[in-house]
Amino acid sequence: MNIFARLRSIEEYDKAKAVKNIIKEATPDFDYYLMLIFSTLMATMGLLANSETTVIGAMLLAPLLAPALGLALGLSMSEHKLITRSFGTIVRSSIVAILAAVIATFLFALSKYDGGNLNSTILARTEPSLLFFMIAAISGFAVAYTSVRPNLSESLPGVAIAVALIPPLAVVGIGIGVGAPKLISGALLMYLINVAGIVFSAMLAYSLMDVHHKRFIAEKVIEKEKERLEKEKEELQEVAEKLDDKK
Repeated sequence: MNIFARLRSIEEYDKAKAVKNIIKEATPDFDYYLMLIFSTLMATMGLLANSETTVIGAMLLAPLLAPALGLALGLSMSEHKLITRSFGTIVRSSIVAILAAVIATFLFALSKYDGGNLNSTILARTEPSLLFFMIAAISGFAVAYTSVRPNLSESLPGVAIAVALIPPLAVVGIGIGVGAPKLISGALLMYLINVAGIVFSAMLAYSLMDVHHKRFIAEKVIEKEKERLEKEKEELQEVAEKLDDKK
C-alpha cells in the first residue's frame, strides 16, 4: 500500500479529534505543571540512583511531549497562535523542569557527588549524536501518526519512552547542582536535538496527513482553553483568599 495515500485517507473526524486533544493536552494548566514537576523529580532521583527503570517511569509520566506536538501541528498549519503558545510552553516547561532537578539534587544527592563521580545513567544523557536525532525524528513521526489513529493509542507509552525529553533536562539540573559545565552543555544539546527531531518529523507527518484545513478548529480550541485557564486562575485565587481569611 502507498504510504502517502494511506496518510491522506485518514478520516476527517479523527483529524479533528486529534487537533482538539493535542491542544488540550498541551495546555499549561495546574495539572500539566504538577505532572511535569513530579516526572522531573522522579527522573532526577532515578538518574542519581543509577536506576534506568525509574527514569523510564518518569518518561511515561511526563507531559512535555504534548507541547512539542502542538508546535509541530502549529507549524504544519501556519497557525501563529498555536506556534507561539506551544513554543512558550516548551520554554517555560524546560525552565521549571531544570529548577526542579536542581532542587532535587541539592536536597538528596549533592553530598554524594564531587562533579566527577557521575554514574553511567547520567553520562548517557550527555553524549548527543546524529543517531539520537534520528531516533527522535522516527519517534516524532510515529507519535504524530498515532495521535490521529485512535486504534493505535496503546502504542503511545512505547513512543513516550523512546522520546527522551525529561531525562536530559534532569541531567542539566544535576549538572547545575554539582557544578559540572560539560554535563550541562552535553545534556542541553541532547535535549535540543530531541525536541528538534520530534518537531521536524511530526510537522512532516501532519503535513502529509493534510491537517492544515483543521486550522479553524485549532483556533476555537485555543480560545476555549484560554478561557478555561483564566477560570482556573480565578478559582485558585478565590481559594487562596479564603485560606488567607481563615488565618
